[in-house]
Amino acid sequence: MLLLLFLLGHMLTLHIAPSSAAIDSISPGEGLICGDKLISLNGKFALGFFQTGSKSHNTLNWYLGIWFNKVPTITPVWVANGDDPIKEPALVRFTVSQDGNIVVLHEVNNSIVWSSQVSIRTNTTIAVLMNNGNLVLQNTSSSSGILWQSFDHPTDTFLPGAKIGRDKDTGLTRRLVSRKNSIDPARGRYCYEVGPKGLILKPLNSSIAYWSSGEWNGQYFSSIPEMLSHSLIDFKFVNNKHEEYFIFTLLNDTMIMHHRLDVSGQMKTLIWDEVSQGWLGSYSNPKAQCDVYGLCGPFTVCSDNPAQYCSCMKGFSIRSQEDWELNDRSSGCVRNTPLNCKSNMSTAGMTDEFYSMSNIKLPQNAHNIGAATSARECAYVCLRYCSCTAYSCIDGKCSIWHEELLNVKQQQTDTMDTNGAVLYLRLAAKEMQTRKSDKRVTIRVTAIAVLTALGLLALVLLVVLLMILRNGRGRSGGTLKNLQEGGGIIAFRYIDLQRATRNFSEKLGAGGFGSVFKGYLTDSATMAVKRLDGACQGEKQFRAEVASIGVIQHINLVRLIGFCCEGERRLLAYEHMLNRSLDSHLFQSTATVLSWSTRYKIALGVARGLAYLHERCQDLIIHCDIKPQNILLDASFVAKIADFGMAKLMGRDFSRVLTTARGTAGYLAPEWISGVAITAKVDVYSYGMVLMEIISGRQNSIEQYTAGVDRAVFFPVHAVHMLVQGDVASLVDEKLSGDVNLEEVERLCKVACWCIQDDEFDRPTMGEVIRVLEGLLDLGVPPMPRVLEAITRISHPPSSYFGNPSE
Repeated sequence: MLLLLFLLGHMLTLHIAPSSAAIDSISPGEGLICGDKLISLNGKFALGFFQTGSKSHNTLNWYLGIWFNKVPTITPVWVANGDDPIKEPALVRFTVSQDGNIVVLHEVNNSIVWSSQVSIRTNTTIAVLMNNGNLVLQNTSSSSGILWQSFDHPTDTFLPGAKIGRDKDTGLTRRLVSRKNSIDPARGRYCYEVGPKGLILKPLNSSIAYWSSGEWNGQYFSSIPEMLSHSLIDFKFVNNKHEEYFIFTLLNDTMIMHHRLDVSGQMKTLIWDEVSQGWLGSYSNPKAQCDVYGLCGPFTVCSDNPAQYCSCMKGFSIRSQEDWELNDRSSGCVRNTPLNCKSNMSTAGMTDEFYSMSNIKLPQNAHNIGAATSARECAYVCLRYCSCTAYSCIDGKCSIWHEELLNVKQQQTDTMDTNGAVLYLRLAAKEMQTRKSDKRVTIRVTAIAVLTALGLLALVLLVVLLMILRNGRGRSGGTLKNLQEGGGIIAFRYIDLQRATRNFSEKLGAGGFGSVFKGYLTDSATMAVKRLDGACQGEKQFRAEVASIGVIQHINLVRLIGFCCEGERRLLAYEHMLNRSLDSHLFQSTATVLSWSTRYKIALGVARGLAYLHERCQDLIIHCDIKPQNILLDASFVAKIADFGMAKLMGRDFSRVLTTARGTAGYLAPEWISGVAITAKVDVYSYGMVLMEIISGRQNSIEQYTAGVDRAVFFPVHAVHMLVQGDVASLVDEKLSGDVNLEEVERLCKVACWCIQDDEFDRPTMGEVIRVLEGLLDLGVPPMPRVLEAITRISHPPSSYFGNPSE
C-alpha cells in the first residue's frame, strides 16, 4: 500500500504529458518540477532541479542543471541559472514557453528565472537531452536544425563532443568559467579558452594567462604530452576560416569522463571508476597549484604543501574565514595593524619596519629603483612612499612593490629554482616590537631552561651513579617506579617487563599479533604490555607502532610508555585502560550498558583523535584499522584510539599512498578492495561503520527488518532508509530503553551515513565531523551507498527478499 501511494504521488507531480513516450524531451505544454528529470536515451545524463549549498552558510539553493545519471552523487556538468539561484523550488517549473524558448518559470507571478533567449516566435519547438549531455532546442516544423544548445553556453565542465573556441562568422565564444566556490555554481574567477597559440587559463576579464597548452602539433598540445597516453580518447584542434575550436570524443561510449575548470583555477581531467565508485584524476593543468594567478589573494604566501597551500603573511589575518572554508581564497588577508605612514615625506614611515621572508619567489609588477644600490637605500626608498608594501634587493638591484602583494610563493628548501630570494615585508613597528619582545622572552626562557636542564641532568646522573654503586644491576625497579615522571618513551630491558608483568601471568586479552598482559609500575599504577608474536609480521607491527604513536600525544590516543627490542623479543608497554575496549561494552550482554551521553562522548573523542592524526601531526598518520576493538576506554570512559600496528605515515606533501590492503573486514573502505591509492578517508569510512555500531549496540550484519514485508538488509543500508524516513529512533540500541537524545541520534546517524559513502570525496574530513557533532555544522540527508546496497543483493538475492510470512 505504501509503495502504491508513493507511485501515485509521483505520477501526480510529474508534469510530462502522458501522451509523450519519450523521457528525454519536453514539448510545449509539458514541463518539469522539482523531483522530475529528463534522461538521455542512453541513460548517461539527466536534467532536472538539484540542490547545493550549506545550511551553516545559509546558502541552500536550487538550480536547473545536467548531471551524470549513472554517478551516485550528483555531479553537475552544466547549470542554467548559476548566477540566479532558486529559493522556492516548489514554485518553479522548467518548460517550453509560448514563444518557443525553454525557460525556468516562476508559476506564481509568471516571471522568468532563466531563458534560452532565442529570437523566435513559434511554439513548434522541442527540448531534447542528447546522449552526449547536450540540451538542444529544435524546431519540429523546420529542417533548419538547432535553434539553441547548452554546448554553446558551457559553465565549468567540458564534455566529449562539445567545443571550446570561437565561431568566426557569428562571434560566438565558447569557454569554461570556474564556479564561485565549492558550493556556489555562480561564475567564479577563472576561465579556460582558446588563445593566440592554443588553450589558455587566465583570470576572468583579464589578459594575464597563467598557463598555456602550447601549440597544436597535429596530435597533442606541446605542453600536454599526457594526451598521447589516452588511447580511448580522440583529440582534435580545428582552425579554419569559419571557426577555431578544440574538441574531444570518446572511443568507448561507456566511459564516463569530463574536463573541469576547478574552483582552484586548475583544469582537471576526471574519469569515473566503477570499481572504486569514485572520480580518478588523470592530470591537471597547471600541475603546480601555486602557478594559478592570484589563487590565495593579496598578502598571502602560497606553498605546494597540499595540506595548507595558502597562509597569511606575518602581520596579516584572513579577511573572510567563511570564503576560505569554501575554497575561495581570493579575498586574501588583511593587515592587523595599519602602517604609520605620515603625510610629511621627510619622516614618512620611519616608525615602520621590515620583516624578512626567505626563499621566496618574488611577486610580479615590481618597480625597479636604479638609484638604490644597497638594501639600506632600497628600504629608505620604500619608506618614502605610503603605498610601498615591500622591497627586495638582489645583486645591488632594488625592487619595490606598491599596494597589494599577489602571487608570493614559498620555495621549497631543496628547490633548484634560482628565483628564490628574500622579500622584506613592511609592517607597523608595533608588529615588529611584539616579535622582538617575543624573541627576547624566548631567549631568556631558553637560557633559563638550558641551565635548569643541565643542573637537573647533573643531579640525575649523580643519583643514577649512587644507585648503580648500591644496587649493582638492580635498575629496573627504579626505572619503573619513576617512569611516569619522565617524558618520551622508555627502552625497557626484557627482564624489566617480565618482572612488571609477574612473568606474564595476568592476561588481559589477545589480538592478531600477540597477547596483552597487565603490568605494574608501582603497587597502584598499572600498564598494559603487548607481547608480539611472529617474527616477520610482529616486527612490522612493532616498527609501525613505535614510529607512529611513539612520537605523538593526545588525550584521545592511547599513550605508549615504552618498548623492548632484545633479540627476537618485541614488546610494547601502554597506559592501562581500566574499562577495556568499546566492543566489550557494545556486544557483550554481561558488560556495563553505555548510556547515550557516554556513547556520544566516545564518538566525539574518537573523531578528535583521528582529526589529530590526519590534520595536526607533523606527518599525516592513517590508522588503517579503526574498529571497536581498537577503541579503549579509561576509568572515566574517555575514548582512546589504540593498536597502530597497521598505521601508515605520510609526508604532508602527499595526499594519498599506494599500499597493500590492511584492516578488518566490515570496516574496509571500497578503495581498499579496488587496490587504488588510499587517503585518510579510509579511516573516515571505518569511523562511520563504528558509529553504526555505537548507535545500534550490535555488530553490523545482514539481518531481517520489517519494511512492509520481511527482507534481509545490511544494517548500514537499513540505517540510511530509516534516516530518510525520519525514523532514527528505531535504530537505537534497545538496551537504552529509549533514554536518548533524538537530535543527537539523528546527527550521529547523518555523520555515519556520510562517512560510509562510496566516493571518498563525498565523505567529510574528521575536522568537519567534529564540527557537526559539536553542533557547529549541519549535514543534509546522504544518498544510499551503492556498494553497501550491492552487498545486500549479493548476500541475499532478490528471490530471498520476499518470503512467505507463515514460514
